[in-house]
Parts: sequence; C-alpha cells; structure tokens
Amino acid sequence: MAPRSAPSSRHSVAPADQELAGRLALVTGAGRGIGEAVVRALVARGCRVLATDAAPEGVDALAREYEGSVVARTLDVTDAAAVEALVADAEDTLGALDIAVNVAGILRCSPVTELTDEDWRATFAVNTDGVFHVSRSVAGRMADRGAGSIVTVASNAAGIPRTTMAAYAASKAASVMFTKCLGLELAPRGVRCNTVSPGSTLTDMQRGMWPAGEAHDDGPAARRVIAGDLASYRTGIPLGRIAEPADIAEAVAFLVSDRARHITLHDLYVDGGATLRA
Repeated sequence: MAPRSAPSSRHSVAPADQELAGRLALVTGAGRGIGEAVVRALVARGCRVLATDAAPEGVDALAREYEGSVVARTLDVTDAAAVEALVADAEDTLGALDIAVNVAGILRCSPVTELTDEDWRATFAVNTDGVFHVSRSVAGRMADRGAGSIVTVASNAAGIPRTTMAAYAASKAASVMFTKCLGLELAPRGVRCNTVSPGSTLTDMQRGMWPAGEAHDDGPAARRVIAGDLASYRTGIPLGRIAEPADIAEAVAFLVSDRARHITLHDLYVDGGATLRA
C-alpha cells in the first residue's frame, strides 16, 4: 500500500459534510453515549467508521442505520491480542485506518478506603490499558504512512480531584499523559494525538450516579450537578447545562479533521467551565 502524504501546506477547508470523506475511523465504546455520538458525527462528515463495543447491540444497530458507512465489531479493549487482531483485520479488509478514537470507559464510584482491588484493576484495565492497546496497535501503522489522528476521550476528573472517583480520575489522568507522550513520539512522523476531557454529560454513566427515581435529565439530580455541591468540593457548571454526547462528539470531530492539522498533545476540556480550568 502506497504511503499517505501529510496534509498539504496549501490548506483548504472541505464542506462540513465531506471534510472526512475517504477516511476510515476506529471508534471504541461506540455502542451508546459519547461513543455513539462520535460515530454519528464522523459519518455526517463523510467518514467510514469501524464501530466497536464490548456489547454488540448498540454497534449492530448503528451498522444497520448507516449501512455502507458503519461496520460493527465486538471488542474487549482490555484484551491486547483481540485489539491487535481487529486492527490487522480492519486494515486488510476495510483499508488503512486514518483515525482512532478511544471512548470505551467504565466508572466505579467509591471512597478510597472502601475501594476494592477488583474495582481498581477493572477501571484501569478499560480506561487506561484499553487506550494503550488500541493506540499502540494503530500508531505504528499510521506512522509508517506518515499521517493519522488519535483522540482519547478522557474526563475533566483527570485534572481536578473528585470525591468517590479516585480510580476513575487516576485512570483518566494516566490516559491523558499517555496520549500526550504518544503524540510527542509520533509528531515527527505526521500523526497527531489529542484528548478531549468532558465534564458531566447526559449518558448512562452520568445517570447511573444519580439516586433511583431521579435519573432523568431535568430532575433534581441534574439540577444539583449544574448548581454544584459544596459538601463534595464540586463547582457547578457556569454555562448552566449538562453536556449532551453530541457536544463531546463535535470536539472530537474537529480534532480529527484537517481544521486541527496543527494541533497535537492538546487536552480540550468540554465541561461548560465546570472545573474553572483548574
């Protein structure tokens, strides 16, 4: 396969619905929430997507909805051999991967003194090891072609302490720094690596943190998130709303596009100002 050239220095912006035409993206955690929104945003820009998830239902539905543009595969990102096999098969059968977006993640809340070894290991296995497995597998191939973009969806919890979220925050912080180090190594070979760090977003993960009976998007639990909580040292959201998955997906779509061709090693917070960028 002939090497791909880096974007020309004579830069022109393609129409929004075609700016990723001809490109192939791998998205993990694509079955719901932010991952699903990322798939939709990329397809809307002309990209073909290999949508993966540990549970097949969501990605299978996307493949049916976007027949010809989305291919669904079941993938456990904690399994390094399975990741490598999927990437190798994709490059053989679908074409060269231009984009990889690490979205797969889990959240297990607990005070540190009650946090189990199993919860700690499971959190890092998905949120950190999974990012490593996928990024390592695609990085060398992209570097050999001289072009590519890797985006890791992390969390604003990676940059500011959160009560009951030590494992999650630590795993996301590790993924942010890993992605930056990867980007530094790959920059001379034309591959850009960035992270997007959402705040509270209307996903099943967010709703799962709310008390039973309050897991609806305009209820008291949602209003408390917007207002903040002094008892847990948590600021509110200055923009006055909880993000929707599409808000995060739009940031990802920008970073993988040629509009961001000179951006790498960047951590883009998409949290409505919730962390005051501390």
